[in-house]
Amino acid sequence: MYLYARFLGYAGSIVECSEWSNKEHKKQDFNRLLEVEIGAMQQDIMKLRDAIDMGMVKQDMGTARIAMLQKELRGAIKQLNDEKILLDKQGLILAGADRALREMLSIFRDDPIEGPLQEASMGVWTKILQEES
Repeated sequence: MYLYARFLGYAGSIVECSEWSNKEHKKQDFNRLLEVEIGAMQQDIMKLRDAIDMGMVKQDMGTARIAMLQKELRGAIKQLNDEKILLDKQGLILAGADRALREMLSIFRDDPIEGPLQEASMGVWTKILQEES
């Protein structure tokens, strides 16, 4: 990443590279964007219902549009909910893995196997983090 940042004009040290990257190239919060979109869909449905009530939109055309918008709204809500569940699940898995590795290290403390066990646990963490990203 440091070399790529240098091509982008970064002139600092390797240690400060991650902080610079987060400041200069912020990731978009797609969950927040989806929440805003859900709010906008709800407002559109309300406006369409009001337009039907005032006679600006025909009843049959308005009903079909409302059904379509509600289907989109339910899909967006399901997508947001699924992403939150996935993040919660990943957090629980990582917490469980951390707890298991710490318990193993504490059980084998001051044992000749402690060194290789620490190396193996670091390898496990590396593999978990690679799979996560």
